[in-house]
Amino acid sequence: MNIRGKRIVLRAIEEQDLPLLHKWANDPDIWYLLGGWHFPSSMEYQKKWFASLQSDTLNQRFAVEAPEFGLIGTVSLVEIDWKNNHALHGLMLGDKDIRGKGYGTDASMTIMRYAFEELHFERLDGAIIENHAVSYHLYCNKLGWKEEGRLRNWFFRKNRYWDKIMVGITRDDYFALVAQNKYWDIP
Repeated sequence: MNIRGKRIVLRAIEEQDLPLLHKWANDPDIWYLLGGWHFPSSMEYQKKWFASLQSDTLNQRFAVEAPEFGLIGTVSLVEIDWKNNHALHGLMLGDKDIRGKGYGTDASMTIMRYAFEELHFERLDGAIIENHAVSYHLYCNKLGWKEEGRLRNWFFRKNRYWDKIMVGITRDDYFALVAQNKYWDIP
C-alpha cells in the first residue's frame, strides 16, 4: 500500500533503496541537522537495520518518493503508543537539490493525514535542534505544530551545545490547519 500526498508518495522502504540510504546515513551535513548520535555505518549495518524494519510495529519508517526524482528521503512514526494514540515523527530529505521545493511540506502533511485520519492518532511529537531554523519554520510556522518545551544544552554539534525544542501537533490542530489552508482540496 502506498500513501499518496499531492507531490510525493510514502511507501515501504525496499532493499533497492539501501545504497542511497547508506549514502545519506554517512553524510555529516544531513545528520548534523537531525537528532540522535550517528557513527559512520557500513552497508552491512544498513542491511541489518533494514531487516529489523520488517517486524517492528512500534517504529514505522517510510520511503519518500517523488515521481520526477525517485527516492528523496524518509519519514517516520516511531515510539508508537497504540494505547494512547501518539508517536514521534521524523523527516529526512536526502540530496540538497530537492530541499526548499515543497517536498518536506508535502511529506509531513501526508504522514500527518495518515496518522490522524487513518491511524486515529491523537497527537504527534517531534524534536528540533535549536540551530535548525528551516525545520522550525516548517513545523511551527507552516504546519501548525506548537513549541511545547525545551531541553537546554541537549544536542552537541560542532563543539557547542544546542537546545532540543520539543514540538507537537494534536488531531484538532491538524484538522484546523487543513480547514484553514485547504491543503487537501482539489485545485
